[in-house]
Order: sequence, then structure tokens, then C-alpha cells
Amino acid sequence: MADAKRRSIRVLMLPWLAHGHVSSFIELAKKLSHRNFHIYFCSTPVLINSIKPKLSHHHHHRDLQNSYSNYIEPVELHLPFIPDLPPHYHTTKGLPPHLSPTLIKAFNMTGTRANFSNIVETVKPDLIIYDILSSWLPELASSMNIPNIAFFTAGVASFSFRVHFSKKKGDEEFPFPEICSDALKKIVVPVGPLVPEPVRVSDSEGSDHIINWLNKKEISSTVYVSFGSECYPCKEDMEEIAYGLEVSNMNFIWVVRYPDGEKMKLEEAVIDDAYLGRIKDRGMIVENWAPQTKILEHSSIGGFVSHCGWGSVMESITSGVPIIAVPMQFEQPVNARFAEASGVGMEVKRDNNGRLCRENLSKVIREVVLDKNGDDIRRKSKEMSHLISRKGDEDIDVVVQELLQVIGM
Repeated sequence: MADAKRRSIRVLMLPWLAHGHVSSFIELAKKLSHRNFHIYFCSTPVLINSIKPKLSHHHHHRDLQNSYSNYIEPVELHLPFIPDLPPHYHTTKGLPPHLSPTLIKAFNMTGTRANFSNIVETVKPDLIIYDILSSWLPELASSMNIPNIAFFTAGVASFSFRVHFSKKKGDEEFPFPEICSDALKKIVVPVGPLVPEPVRVSDSEGSDHIINWLNKKEISSTVYVSFGSECYPCKEDMEEIAYGLEVSNMNFIWVVRYPDGEKMKLEEAVIDDAYLGRIKDRGMIVENWAPQTKILEHSSIGGFVSHCGWGSVMESITSGVPIIAVPMQFEQPVNARFAEASGVGMEVKRDNNGRLCRENLSKVIREVVLDKNGDDIRRKSKEMSHLISRKGDEDIDVVVQELLQVIGM
């Protein structure tokens, strides 16, 4: 421990190349940097460029003249050349779905491992924190005698589901993390919520008009609609979402995204002039990006129509905003069930063909945000938000102690 006080502990981080994973790693890096850890954040150049603005903000736990960039250093990891995968596709954000297997292949290639080995030799970290999806990293780190820790960026429910805790009876208390540690024969430690702090975004990035629009709405009168950085509803689902929002008679902000190079015209998804005329000042369509954390914390937001990626679930709970769950892929259905079971959300049921139904979407939006039946969900969402606020960084302090033990400090 004396050594830990004399110098910063050097940690090399390697997340998977998805925006949600990178975001969780960045928030963990920030919290560790408050506690005498110097972070080397390793990712592809396109992702490094996207996180640099987040590192320019003030490091609140230290001298306010300093920014996170003094404690979190970006390190570029170059993937091997593949003709179908140019460098701007070295991230899942905006990646055309058919190229996902190619990106996974590139990340797992021998050339990537060799490049990362060179980074390890240069940085000489005390510890490597890697994404649980980086299956090749533990062996590489161990061969170089570097302690290494896996970071699972999704939630407890998804983690538990993946390791098949089917023996638990419904009426039993779930002793997390002990039961996970026992199943994996490894120490499992929760890190707590990793939610980005709302930051001032300039109007050049197109956010001021959104906040100004929200300022004119009544408290809890508006729903925020977003399906994350790599979930792209099909044309049929887009139509159901559009009509569902319209017939709900609620105010809404809807963030619409497409894979790079595959932009669907809004008119093709019935978001034409006639539709915009009908919703008038009640709805706002935003293409590609909106300041999600800042929007969720706005007093006019009364619900979040979400794909239930874990980062979005935690941002919604932290802000005290009820979730209207529309899961699409990966662990999102499990997260949606978690939101329902914990009383902070309600899932929009699909039809027998797996399609969204506008009537179901509209019904759930109104029930969660307006109707008396949603009183318990709204109350529970506020309670959970207050609980998270009171708990603060208790979990991170435990994590730090475990990390110090791993590296022998």
C-alpha cells in the first residue's frame, strides 16, 4: 500500500469495440483515476477520436485546472488490414450489420494480438482490465506476467443468465455476487452504476435547440425515444413506432439512426411532411445523435422508450425516468425483464411474428407516463434514483481494494 501512495498505479484497459462497452470502460476509468490510478485506454483510432472530447472535461476530484486527459491516456490499437473493413468501420457504431463477423475476425487476428503485445511492452502496466469478450487476452497477459481482470459491462441479470443459474427458486433471495463467484470459481465484484455525467454541449453540436424545446414542455409530459448506437429498427417497426407515438398523444423526442452508408429516407418510414404536420410541436425527430444523459435529467421527461442496452437502462434508472422497454437483440430482453421485475419499467409486447404493434406501444407509453396504473412504476423509478444517489461510489471503493490485492499492493 505504501508503494501505491508513492506512485500512480498503471492500468491498461481494452474494451470491446462497441460504443456501450467503451462508454462503461470510460466511466470506470474516470472513477479509478480519482483514486490514484493512471489509465492507458486502448482502442481503435476511430473510437479513440470519439472519446477524446469526454477526456477534456474537468477532473472533479482533483485540481479543477486539470482534465481527465491528464490521468487517462488514449492508446491506439491498429487492426490488421482487411479490404472490406476500412478503419472507419473499426467500431460497431454505424457498422453495417453484415460486417459484424468481419470486425470480430479482425479483432481476434494474430496481428491484433501482436500489436497489443507491443503496447503492453511499451506501457508496462501493473494491471490489464479487459472486456470479457476479449477471449484471447488472459492467456496473452499471463504469458507476459501481467495481472489481468475481466470487466463485464452488462448488468447483473444478464451476467447471471449467462452462467445458467437455473437452480435458484423464484422465492429465494439472490445472494449476488457470492453465487456468481461460486459458479465461476473467481471473485466477482459489482462496480455500481457507470453513468456519464451530463456535460455542457455547444450548440454547434446541435443540442441547445433540443433543450430549449424541452423547456417549453410541462413536467413529465414527454417521452424520449432512442434505440442505442447499433440497433436499427426495420421499416415495419419504424412505422409502428411512428404511429404508436402519434396515437399516444404524448410529447416525444425520437432519435433516429442508421448504419453508415445505409440511410433510409425518413419518408420511407412514413416520417413524411404529412406525419410531421400531424405531430406539429408535440414531436421532435432528431437524426443520429442527441445528448441522452442531459435529456433524461430534464424535468419534462416522463418516460424512456428504450432498446434496454444496459448503459441506457442505468442512465434511465439513475435519472429516475421509467422505462418503456422495446428490446431488440443481445442481452436486451433480459434487461427488459429486469426493468419490469424491479418495478421501474414495462415491456411493450410484440405480436406472434415478433413485430411491434402501434397499439401496444401507445398503451404502454400512456400507462407508464400518465395513467394511474403507472403510479407504482413512477414511484419506484424515483426511489431507485434516490437509492443510487445515496449509495454513491461505495462499490468502486470495494473494487479498488480488490484491484490492489490482485497487483500485490
